[in-house]
Amino acid sequence: RFGSGRAMGPDTCSARKPAGSGREQPELKQTPLELPPETVGCGEMSAPSGGCRLTCRPEPHCHTDCLEAPLSRAFGKLGWVVGSHPWIFLLVPIALTAILGTGFIYLPKDKEENLEEQYSPIGSPAKAERRFVQGHFTANDSYHFSISRKSTEVNFACILAVSNTTSVLEQEILEEISKLDAAIQDLYVTEENRTQTRYDQVCAKYENFCVPSNPLLAVWQRNKNLDLRNVTFPIFNPTGQPIYLAGTIGGTFLGMRMGKNQLLVRAKAMRLLYFLKTQDGEVNEHSKMWLIHFLNQFSNIEKSLALKKIQVVYFTSLSRQLEFQATSMTVIPLFHLAYLLIILFAIISCYRCDCVRNKMWTAAFGVISAALAVVSGFGLMLYMGVPFVIIVANSPFLILGVGVDDMFIMISAWQKTSLMDNIKQRLSSVYSKVAVSITITTITNVLAFYTGIMTSFRSVQYFCIYTGTTLLFCYFYNITCFGAFLALDGKRERVCLRWLKKPETPDQKCSSLKRSCCLPCDSLPDEEETDVHPMNVFFRDYFGPFLTRTESKFFVVLLYILYIISSIYGCFQVQEGLDLRNLASDDSYITPYFNVEEEYFSDYGPRVMVIVTETLNYWEDGVWPKLEICLSDLENSDYVDKSLTEFWFREYVQYMEKSQQDVSDKDTFMNNLPNFLTHFPLFMYDINISSSREIISSRGFIQTVGVSSSINKKTMLSQLRSKAEKCEIPLMVYNQAFIYFDQYTAIVENTVRNVIVASTAMFIVSLLLIPHPLCSLWVTFAIASVIVGVTGFMAFWNVNLDSISMINLVICIGFSFDFSAHISYAFVSSSKPSVNQKTIEALYLLGYPVLQSALSTVIGVCVLSAAKAYIFRTFFKIMFLVMVLGAAHGLIFIPVFLTFF
Repeated sequence: RFGSGRAMGPDTCSARKPAGSGREQPELKQTPLELPPETVGCGEMSAPSGGCRLTCRPEPHCHTDCLEAPLSRAFGKLGWVVGSHPWIFLLVPIALTAILGTGFIYLPKDKEENLEEQYSPIGSPAKAERRFVQGHFTANDSYHFSISRKSTEVNFACILAVSNTTSVLEQEILEEISKLDAAIQDLYVTEENRTQTRYDQVCAKYENFCVPSNPLLAVWQRNKNLDLRNVTFPIFNPTGQPIYLAGTIGGTFLGMRMGKNQLLVRAKAMRLLYFLKTQDGEVNEHSKMWLIHFLNQFSNIEKSLALKKIQVVYFTSLSRQLEFQATSMTVIPLFHLAYLLIILFAIISCYRCDCVRNKMWTAAFGVISAALAVVSGFGLMLYMGVPFVIIVANSPFLILGVGVDDMFIMISAWQKTSLMDNIKQRLSSVYSKVAVSITITTITNVLAFYTGIMTSFRSVQYFCIYTGTTLLFCYFYNITCFGAFLALDGKRERVCLRWLKKPETPDQKCSSLKRSCCLPCDSLPDEEETDVHPMNVFFRDYFGPFLTRTESKFFVVLLYILYIISSIYGCFQVQEGLDLRNLASDDSYITPYFNVEEEYFSDYGPRVMVIVTETLNYWEDGVWPKLEICLSDLENSDYVDKSLTEFWFREYVQYMEKSQQDVSDKDTFMNNLPNFLTHFPLFMYDINISSSREIISSRGFIQTVGVSSSINKKTMLSQLRSKAEKCEIPLMVYNQAFIYFDQYTAIVENTVRNVIVASTAMFIVSLLLIPHPLCSLWVTFAIASVIVGVTGFMAFWNVNLDSISMINLVICIGFSFDFSAHISYAFVSSSKPSVNQKTIEALYLLGYPVLQSALSTVIGVCVLSAAKAYIFRTFFKIMFLVMVLGAAHGLIFIPVFLTFF
């Protein structure tokens, strides 16, 4: 006999109506039945206590439930104990919440979240490459600053100036940009002790002068009669000293070729970069103070200059961090709204006009129980020192939606018990029927989250730890705290029933207390009848018969074919990786900055180090040709501009040839290096010479192009690393941006691994706790189908496959299990003679709880759709897809497919 909600199977012996009869016969009381041998197979037989029960159906299959049966009995005993001592089981969890809630004192308030640590993969190859660079090469921000030679990000402020005319290469446009440049360099910070920190005190320097904000602008400022019609690109050589313009001038239109360069006809935008000192300690703090002052004053500067010929956008090295932290504050008001909506939904869905059966206060307490679980789970994790990252702020919205699912099932099971039974008996019956089901869904959801700990992204790990642990608290509070509240409400039902039985006389009116307890007063309920919700009737009398019609099945199959084709197509269109602009809110000043940069400065990517990682005798015959072959191979990549390669050895060979020196002689080679480095001082930081006069390592630089999209970044990175590995000479490629580029490779690998592990875990759980092979196969099919659908529709909804969406793909495994497992198990366990009747019975028993589960979760996360931040909106989008597609599989696709197979 099926209980309510997601009950997994029969727990008592009952007589069923004969096949083909009209209305269902009333169930027999729970008394032993003496069944003659010829009737075995039409009902159920129970083995002695402690053994496995063998359930035999009219169909030719039998199966055992060795785990489910003893678990059901154990939970029945727990229900009896909770019903006997409800106040203990109510107050102890509340006290536990109060104790664990004190863990919120450890909630970080002003601590900066390290975006690289949280959103780049652990064990990223680029991090190992960075350690090598830091161990073998030095840099000097105070005298010979070079951004391409830095192994880590530096402090900087950046302004993109876009001309309102066709080109920035006009005198009046450059005048206005020059005024802006001067105003920025005049900024100073006044500290509390009244000392001033000026730009020239914190700027990165090259030979005692601040690094120019733009090389072309600096040349023009020194010589305003410069002929702007003869500027060449990407290298400009006005005074014999080459100037690299790649990445500093954007929106270029090039003319005729002049050697390796082309004439720069016009350019739409100019980049102004203000590099600051980035050493540890007080110097770094002064740089950050100046940057914060820059952010605070930039709008005022823009207004005071009244810029008419250019549009400007700005960004700093601190912007991403500051804006990311600001987004977390925007979601706090939404939490209160989500809480209110969930309570309203719970009250409405559990409301009855029958005052005895009405469960709106119980439903409201069920939501409070989920909130207690959030406080307890988060408090415990904070006590244990698990870092609280901003992405964890999504978790309470999900837990509120998911946490009330079990509450709906328990209320539904309670409504099907007899009002005349003892409270302990009723709660024991509820627990024995649905606690196993609740346990299974909790295990699957928690397993799905804990598999997320295997990922290479710390933010995902922490989110999964917080959410999985809090779901365990939800489960624990449901079977203790909420069960106790059900028992206490059962006592209210008994009192209310006695009052309603009393004859109403003019002298004996309901007191105000009675009225408040029994509102809304209605006719006396039938004590023998169990409660049937109108939605259960809808699924039995309308939706089920409609779905099992031949025309409906044909339409469902056609719909599924269209769904799976469009999903598979979408899977190949999904963009990979987290776009760092999405870490800020939509109205942030960094969004237009990234838009302008993408439009005008996307041609040139990062300048990549090519590092010779081992000791090499450069003067020996055969070494240079091998090295040249490797460099040429790298330059011939689709993503490299060979005209912008810079390698000290090439320059040194030319220098030695001009001096008519022998490069192949070790002493000559090494003795002339110091003189060469005085002429080219930057190369000093590219050669690591040991005390024994050996070149331990050295590096050159190649310029990447055309890597604006995530796919191009991933392909470029794999191409360059592959070419470096194939070289006879040990080479390594590195740029600080590679640490974020590595996510494009890691995200797919992590997602696939997590999905496979979680799906395998779900399959094993379904085999153990839902012991029917056919059911397990359908569960696996539904999981795979929902994952493909969610991934495919992500592309149509402009959601990237990143660390945030990966969380949701893992989540959808658990929910796919919930929606499909119970429907398919109800189908295979049904004693109805035809497949259509089996489908109708499965939908009658479980259709409404599945719908409630989907709706409650969607309501819990729907408020995030109003968030101004990509992180929170993405969470809503994917959870919405998971719920809609999961419910569609559970209520439409799986029931129809089961009738075919």
